[in-house]
Amino acid sequence: MALTLIHHGTLIDGTGTGPVPDAALLVEDGRIVACGPASAVRASASGEEVREIDAGGGWIVPGFIDCHVHLMFEVDDLMRLLATPYSLTYYQAIDYMRKTLDAGVTTVRDAGGADLGVRTAVERGLVEGPRMQISITALTTTGGHLDFWLPSGQSLELLPETPGRPDPICDGIEGVRRKVREVLRAGADWVKVCSTGGVMSPTDHPRFTQFTQEELEVMVQEGGFRGGVPVMAHAQGAEGIKNAVRAGIRSIEHGIYLDDEAIELMLEHGTWLVPTLVAPLGALEAAESKGTVPEWAVRKAREVVEAHGESIARAHRAGVRIAMGTDCGVAPHGTNLREIGLMVELAGLSPMEALVATTGDAARCLGLQDEIGTLEPGKRADVVVTSVDPLADPAGLADPDVIELVLREGRSVKDRLGAAVPA
Repeated sequence: MALTLIHHGTLIDGTGTGPVPDAALLVEDGRIVACGPASAVRASASGEEVREIDAGGGWIVPGFIDCHVHLMFEVDDLMRLLATPYSLTYYQAIDYMRKTLDAGVTTVRDAGGADLGVRTAVERGLVEGPRMQISITALTTTGGHLDFWLPSGQSLELLPETPGRPDPICDGIEGVRRKVREVLRAGADWVKVCSTGGVMSPTDHPRFTQFTQEELEVMVQEGGFRGGVPVMAHAQGAEGIKNAVRAGIRSIEHGIYLDDEAIELMLEHGTWLVPTLVAPLGALEAAESKGTVPEWAVRKAREVVEAHGESIARAHRAGVRIAMGTDCGVAPHGTNLREIGLMVELAGLSPMEALVATTGDAARCLGLQDEIGTLEPGKRADVVVTSVDPLADPAGLADPDVIELVLREGRSVKDRLGAAVPA
C-alpha cells in the first residue's frame, strides 16, 4: 500500500511538547510511520511510493476526542420529541455523527443513548461516524436525573427503553446490581450513573444527591467482574461527587459544585474530570434562539453557569486531571471544539493544556492511550489539519470550517484540501 505524507504544516503532537514547524507525518495501513521535521520524515520514506497531502501551512494535530456526547438526540421542543417516531432518531444520529466528524472529532464516548447497533454500524462502515465507546443509558434513581416523570402523570422519556437500551431507573443495592448487569449485557463499554440531579431533568436539582455510596460501589464492583468495565458519573453537587469518587468511579462529568474535599479526593484517587462547560451555555442559547428548552432547565442553567467555570478552574489549579467533554446533544452537535476555548477562557487552562485535554489526556481517560490521542509512530492515524493555530486562537477551533482535513485511521472522512485519501 502506498504511503501517505502530510507536509507543509506545523505539527502539534498532543503530548504537550512544543510545536514543530515545517513538519510532516507519514501514514501506512492506517498507522503513523513517522512524524516530525519534514526533512527527517521524507528521508524515512525514501524510495517508496508516496501520496502527498499539502497541509497548506496549517496545523497538523491529533484527531480530537470528546469524552461526553449524546449522539442519539439533540435537545428540541418537547412536543416535537413526543411526536418523533422512535426509529427516526437513528437516522437523525447519522447527521449528528457527520457533524461530529466535520468538527474534527474522531473519537467519542457516548454518555447515554447510542446502543450496540449504532457502534457496530460505524465499525462495519455502514454509516460514517467517530470511533465510539458506549454507555447505553444513564442509571438514575426514581425521581432522579433521568426520570422525566411530570406532575401531570405523563413521562417524557429522553432515552426510552428499547431491546438494546434498558430502562434506566433503579433503586436499592439489588435493584442497582441487576440494572448494571442488564447494561453490561447490552454491550456497554462504560457504566454511566447519575450520582446527582441535573439541569435538564424536571423534578430534581444539580445539588441533589442520588444513590448511596454503597450503591455506587456495587456498580464499580459489577463493572470489575465484567473485565474491568469502568464507571462514569454525571455528578454536579459536591456530596454526590464525593460519593462517586470514594466508590472508585473513574470520571466525574460536569463537576459544577466541587468543594475542597471533593477536589482532594479526586487528587487522591486519580479521578478524571470532564467539565462540559458548553452544556449549560448551549441550553440557554437554545432557549433564547428557539424557545424550545423547558422553563425548569432554563432556570437551573442560569443558576449553574458562573459556578461551573469557577469550580473547574479551582480543580485545574489544584492539579485534577481534565479530559475534554461537551455534552453535545444538549449543546448542538458539531460545536464540540467550542469547549477548548471555554476551558481556556473560563477554567484557566493554557491553550496547550486544553489541546492536550482534548487529545492525549482524553485518550488516557478512555483507556485508549496506546492507540490514539497523540501523533507518534505506531499510533492509529487519526489526524486533523486545521487552518487555525490552536495555541494562538483556541476559540477559533469552534468553527468547523477551519477543519480542513480529517483522517480516521488514515482514511479521509473530511477533505477541504483536495487530498482525496482513498478508503
